[in-house]
Formats: sequence, structure tokens, C-alpha cells
Amino acid sequence: MTAPTFATGTVRGMLDAFGRLGHDVPALMAAGAIAAKDLEDPDGRISCAAFSRLWCAAQQRRPTPNLELQLAAVTPLGAYPLLDYLIVTSATVGEGLHQLARHAQLTGAPVRVLIHEEETPVRVVWEAAPYAVYLAALHLRREADGPLGLEFVSLREPPDEVRAVEEAVGCPVRVGASWQGLAFSREGWARPLRRRDPALQAVLERHAADIVARLPPGDDVVAEVRRVLVRRTSRKDARIGSIARALGTSTRSLQRRLAAAGASYQELLEQARCDAAERHLAETALSIAEVSWLVGYSEPSAFHRAFKRWRGVSPRSFRDGRRAAAAG
Repeated sequence: MTAPTFATGTVRGMLDAFGRLGHDVPALMAAGAIAAKDLEDPDGRISCAAFSRLWCAAQQRRPTPNLELQLAAVTPLGAYPLLDYLIVTSATVGEGLHQLARHAQLTGAPVRVLIHEEETPVRVVWEAAPYAVYLAALHLRREADGPLGLEFVSLREPPDEVRAVEEAVGCPVRVGASWQGLAFSREGWARPLRRRDPALQAVLERHAADIVARLPPGDDVVAEVRRVLVRRTSRKDARIGSIARALGTSTRSLQRRLAAAGASYQELLEQARCDAAERHLAETALSIAEVSWLVGYSEPSAFHRAFKRWRGVSPRSFRDGRRAAAAG
């Protein structure tokens, strides 16, 4: 595995935000030993170590309270084009955040988002800096078709000014927590998004899947398994031994690494099957029985039960809902 990196597009977006706050961007790039040519390749990568040096230089040269919140506040929608529009073209807030969790790798190897939809309130947990949490909250407040239903923001470390964060995100902030992220009411989770566009989203999803499959290896075993499963689920070549071989490791070693990361192979496989099923149901004329076979179920009844567990509705209801949204 190689050292973790960020995509150049992610770094460009952050540098643009620093510039909007009045920072000397060339000086920050020099502090991180990042050359302009390093950012020209759309498929390029910037090391996390370089980005960390850049970030430290920003605070040393121009100390800013709640810097991550201020950066999020000046980051426009579209700064991370593919990921941003995958989220906001979703039907609901919840579906948008599922897109974020599914494609967080597009921003770089260290980013990971976990959704606990079985809980009330629904928790969305970030293994990333608070900037990502703030950015999601601020964008979704603007994009939701009505009150967002954000119950609270959870942070491990207290920000410089808690009240400023609460005013920006429109809800209480809990600090010193064991997890970092957002908690949504059930009504907020189901809130429609203003730009929902299933046809555009289908195009973006195909593009995102191609990019994720081409990403270089990182040090996040969960992200790596997801990357391989993007290509394997529909071919029914999703046995853990096959995935382990694709990652250049043994089945036992892969299981140990997943356990250490707090994940299981079966959970990741089910998520990959759910993602693939959603794409087939929304984008193709395949029968539900054919979709069930494509994502690895020999019996349609087993697929029906699994899909209802994943999404809370039957495959038929999901397909009908997507078609109604497209028609509207």
C-alpha cells in the first residue's frame, strides 16, 4: 500500500478557499512543497504530508479562529464538482449522504463516511477533519427543499468558538464526543433536495464508478475493498478470496485488517450489492429477477428481503419512485 493522498482537485478546492479568506496561496503551496505543475494533472495526487504542512503554515502565518468553519463557509458548491453534484442531484438528503459515503474516495484516501440509518436520529460519521462535516451541513442547509432537520453536530474536539459553529449550521454542537459528524431527524433525512435530477445523477454515478475503480491503492483497507467491489459485484466474482488476491494479500490478512478498521467483508459486500442494485433498478429495463441475479442472489425472494433491509422499501417501490421523480 502507498502513503495516503488527496486528489489534486481536492487540494485545488482547498487552496481556492484559502485564497477567498485572504491567504497568500503561493506561499502556502511553497510551505507544502507543492508546485503549480503538481496541480495541473486532473488524475494527480498530493501527499497528505504536503497538505498538512500547507495547513500548518496557514495557521502560523495568519491565525484564524474556527478556520475549518470559515473555509467551509467560503467553499462554493461545485468546488468538488463530481462529488458535489452526485449529492445535490439526489432525491433526498439521506440519498445524497449515501452518495457521499459511497464516493468519498474521490477526495482522497483518508476520507471515510459511515451512515447509521438504523438509528434515530440517523448518524453520519466522518473519519475526516471537521471541515468536511461543516461543508456538508452548510451545503445541505442551502440545498434542502425545506428545513434540513439537522438535530446536532458532534465533534471530538471543541472548536475555537462553539457559538459561531451553532449559528452557521443552525443546530446545537456537542463536543468531546466519541464520534464526529451529523445527526438528522427522520423527517430531515427524507427531506427532498431542490436540484434532484435522477437522469443527471445516473450519468454522474457511471463516471464516478469509473474513477473510483482507477484510483491508486491507499492505506484505507475499507476504501480499497470498496474500490475493487465496484467492478466485481455485478460479475458475481465477489468472494473474499478473489478480492484478497486482487489486493495482493491473503484472505486471513484481509479479514484481520478489516476487523482492525471496525468493518466486516460481508457488510462491505452488502453495501456494494445495494449500490449496484440501485443503479440497475434506476437506469435499466432489466426485470427485478434479472437484477437480483446480477448482484449475486440466486433467488429473487432473498434479494427482495435484502433490498428492503437496505433501503426500507421493496425493489419495485424504489424503481417506481425513481421513475416518478424522473417524470416530474
